[in-house]
Amino acid sequence: MTTLFATPVFDATVIFEGNELFKGQGSATQWAQKLAAEIGSPVVARKIGTGWALCGAVDGVDCVWGIYGQRLKRIDDANSND
Repeated sequence: MTTLFATPVFDATVIFEGNELFKGQGSATQWAQKLAAEIGSPVVARKIGTGWALCGAVDGVDCVWGIYGQRLKRIDDANSND
């Protein structure tokens, strides 16, 4: 199941392996802080290919979030490569 958050993302993005990611570390870090407050657990910005994704855990399950249609969306961690 993917999660979709309602707050719009109006930051520069890049596409890496079919996933839309944050272009800059600064904006990814700011969104990580917002997401952490929303889900109540730590979230960090992590470099994946040419972009930045948000990484954390929900209910003990590791999750990676990217962007889909100007919204945060959980993506398949199998697509991420450090």
